[in-house]
Amino acid sequence: MDISPMIFWNVILTLVIAPALWTARSMIAEMKRIDILLNKTREEYASRSDVKEEMKVVHEAMHRIEDKLERLLQR
Repeated sequence: MDISPMIFWNVILTLVIAPALWTARSMIAEMKRIDILLNKTREEYASRSDVKEEMKVVHEAMHRIEDKLERLLQR
């Protein structure tokens, strides 16, 4: 059985180049997925800092109410 150079080259392309292209394609898809997740994280992080500031204001108001109640109960 004689292997012609054309068949040998097709085998090389199939066994080496095709998996390399498939790997590159899957890596690009994963990079896109990570980019989307990063953007969502940035959006959520911005809203978390807003919530933290609002909670700080609420805690300060609760402390003022607590102080007033303590003064009222001491009388």
